[in-house]
Amino acid sequence: MWYENNEVHGAKVEGPFPNGDRFAVKFHYDITPKAGPQKGKRFQMDEVGVYTVKDGKIVREEFFYAT
Repeated sequence: MWYENNEVHGAKVEGPFPNGDRFAVKFHYDITPKAGPQKGKRFQMDEVGVYTVKDGKIVREEFFYAT
């Protein structure tokens, strides 16, 4: 869904950074939204994803970014 609503001009991923049953990944995007209040306005976005793992599977995803 995210890729359907944004034109991605570039992306960079850092990590993973493990900590116990969780790990974090840093995402850096250069995007232009296709819809919504920012439609057509190109900008850069940084996001951190925190994933919780149980029995070898990701059971929770959390995403943090400035708005």
